[in-house]
Amino acid sequence: MRRDLAVLLLTPFLVAGCGPAAEKRPSAREISPDAVAEFCGMGIGEHPGPKAEIFVRGRAAPYWFASVRDMFAFTLLPETPKDITAIYVTDMARARSWEQPGPGIWIDARSAVFVVGSRAHGGMETNEAVPFADAAEAGAFAAREGGRLVGFAAMPADYILPHLAGAAAPDGGER
Repeated sequence: MRRDLAVLLLTPFLVAGCGPAAEKRPSAREISPDAVAEFCGMGIGEHPGPKAEIFVRGRAAPYWFASVRDMFAFTLLPETPKDITAIYVTDMARARSWEQPGPGIWIDARSAVFVVGSRAHGGMETNEAVPFADAAEAGAFAAREGGRLVGFAAMPADYILPHLAGAAAPDGGER
């Protein structure tokens, strides 16, 4: 009898979890040989440094980025989709090398620590926002390569898109 009562009481909550509001967050995908960078149209593997991917509601494939800085630009530009369900970046503490970071090192961008203003350049030889899962690893990288540490929500918009000096930083919430 108690089990039947428990099932009866929990059923509305279980059913409510099956609708669109409970949409499962997509898992990170490994970069395929045909993955193309969203802004430059070049193959992702043609660029050194960290990579990123963004998933948006209603689109199965991620948007790929040859640099993490480009991923942040995507979140700031008014013409890009804002119904973001997941953002992943490569954890550079676990990268094989700067030139070829390697597979299996994706982390949630919203929980990453980024080094900005370092001597390290990403795809297209631009300034990069270098991601790390661990703040101590990010600090060690900044000690070697220069720069400062920031979180996703504190990323300066003018570092990503210099013409936006004074604009709001990404808020880090679901968009």
